[in-house]
Amino acid sequence: MPELPEVEVVRRGLERWVAGRTVETVEVLHPRAVRRHPGGGADFAARLRGETVGVPQRRGKYLWLPLEGRDLSVLGHLGMSGQLLVQPADAPDEKHLRIRVRFDDAAGTELRFVDQRTFGGLSLHENTSGGLPDVIAHIARDPLDPLFDEVAYHLALRAKRTTVKRALLDQSLISGVGNIYADEALWRARLHYERPTANLTRPRSAELLGHVRDVMNAALAVGGTSFDSLYVNVNGESGYFDRSLDAYGREDEPCKRCGTPMRRRPWMNRSSYYCPRCQRPPRVAS
Repeated sequence: MPELPEVEVVRRGLERWVAGRTVETVEVLHPRAVRRHPGGGADFAARLRGETVGVPQRRGKYLWLPLEGRDLSVLGHLGMSGQLLVQPADAPDEKHLRIRVRFDDAAGTELRFVDQRTFGGLSLHENTSGGLPDVIAHIARDPLDPLFDEVAYHLALRAKRTTVKRALLDQSLISGVGNIYADEALWRARLHYERPTANLTRPRSAELLGHVRDVMNAALAVGGTSFDSLYVNVNGESGYFDRSLDAYGREDEPCKRCGTPMRRRPWMNRSSYYCPRCQRPPRVAS
């Protein structure tokens, strides 16, 4: 699934091509694409007609389009294969086109939601006082948010009594970090994914957080990580950070630091990639 860098790349594209435009019509082509909208497809289309899109926002992996002058937002769930594409109005329809949004201007482009696996979708929600769609109000700030509270995060880590990778993927503690960037940051920090958070010192957790930010900023600079054609930006282009990965997906390849073959282990229905020499597992109490 797309993580913070991939979603931020899409958000920036939407800000450039969609912000400030007024919706003329909405066409819902598959009911699953609006299954999270309580009123269904017809209601979703009717309520968006005539609304003006504000500056797209993001928190962690969540992306939404606020509506100008309203306490409402369109929340985008990209799921496993969702794509928000800005296409010429006369471009052929994509095979898995689910929603089309036309605008009332002469720009000649429209917004399309394309989703091969139909796990994603769009839905309309009321905003909280903080400007977030109400259904994601519980999501923590992400590490690139200037208001992210490092002290509170460290205290939460110590109190959580879990392992470090689980904590990185806990969206109530820190949002936007998924499996790929967790493995990358842990490799950079020389931490094993099963390291308990209870004994992480403040300098150590600050160092890890710095690596999380560094790897995400590096991914942002090259458009995110694409392993297949499912993640693309609004122009349909893939990211290139997969060429720079140090840990994720590198099983049996030499560690870029010490040359030891990298390992992969099953972990929570996913995989964890690590260097057995640089990232030694925690000692088990006898």
